[in-house]
Amino acid sequence: MIVPSSNTCLEPMTYRILEGVDEVSVHFARVPVTRIALDADSMSRFSVDTMTAAAQLLADAKVDVIAWNGTAGSWLGPDYDRQMCAAITESTGVPATTSTLALLDACRAFGATRLGLALPYTSDVAERIASTYRAEGIECTAVEFLGLTENNDFAAVPSAGVAELIAASAQGQPHAVAVVCTNVHGAPEVAPLEAKLGLPIFDSVSATLWKTLEASGVWLPGWGALLENGTMRTGFQRAIGALLEATGADRTTLRIDVPGRGLQVDLAAAECLRPGVPAIRHDASLDQRALNTVSWLELHRSTLVQPHFRADPSPPAALISVYGVNAQMLGPVVRGGELIGWISAHSLTERPWTEADQRAMAQAVAQVHDVLDGARLDGGGDSTRG
Repeated sequence: MIVPSSNTCLEPMTYRILEGVDEVSVHFARVPVTRIALDADSMSRFSVDTMTAAAQLLADAKVDVIAWNGTAGSWLGPDYDRQMCAAITESTGVPATTSTLALLDACRAFGATRLGLALPYTSDVAERIASTYRAEGIECTAVEFLGLTENNDFAAVPSAGVAELIAASAQGQPHAVAVVCTNVHGAPEVAPLEAKLGLPIFDSVSATLWKTLEASGVWLPGWGALLENGTMRTGFQRAIGALLEATGADRTTLRIDVPGRGLQVDLAAAECLRPGVPAIRHDASLDQRALNTVSWLELHRSTLVQPHFRADPSPPAALISVYGVNAQMLGPVVRGGELIGWISAHSLTERPWTEADQRAMAQAVAQVHDVLDGARLDGGGDSTRG
């Protein structure tokens, strides 16, 4: 991890989160950063050459991944971070990521297109960050900031102040809140505030660690939904994303019960959409288990293919009237003899579902099983292991 030189939070916090995880070691290099502002001198601290030089030193340790553990990309733009990652990988041969890219991936994993921002920065930096996220298709429902510029001051904000900042950022019915700074002690506030606010909270230090560990299979309970479920949700997204492309559907979703991880079928665990198609992911208005189509799945345990809705089982009226669906496939996810969930492929027009489409659905279901097999569900108190 490449660290701003004046940061006193992220190293001890990363070690604290990883306490007891013997299979992971973390190593750090520092680059000169003492204040955050939009003037030329402050911005020059984040040059690609500076980051690449630090990455080359880390690569000497034969690390598996390198992260810029700073959020400069949130005001310089994610393309800056992507350019930096490409330069680091070209120079070292090691995959690279950043805190900002991790936060954006967290939003995708949880379907967060409405985001509250909790920031220590000044108003101009805060507005630049909000603009960056809007350009990525994420509406900022509340932007709360402390007006600080010195990096040392960020880490000095007491826990009560951090909690108040996060709570204030939950205004406007966001899908999630992001603490955008790796020198704010947000990680310890995440789990209790998620329980209180009913929202996922993406702390930058936690998000960066999550992204670097994504391929490792390491599960970190007790630090909030992202570190517990983010990798599983990302796997679900990949599965239904591939289904969307393979079938040409307008929307694909996964609904699944994983009790120990806070997932239940009334809220979709994953969703992929064609441009302009309305999201269904955050609508929990229906009792999914009571639907005719789900009763059919429970009885038959096979793919339900509906090129139109003129025959039973009838879907819920809201699927047609509110979301404009006129054809669908549903693929059951059965584990341990129980229907724990299903994948949906929706079309806004009536259409046949070909044998190739049905094979793609079977493949998506198999991918969901692979994700579940790779998750450490035995530690979560659920019973979804087949």
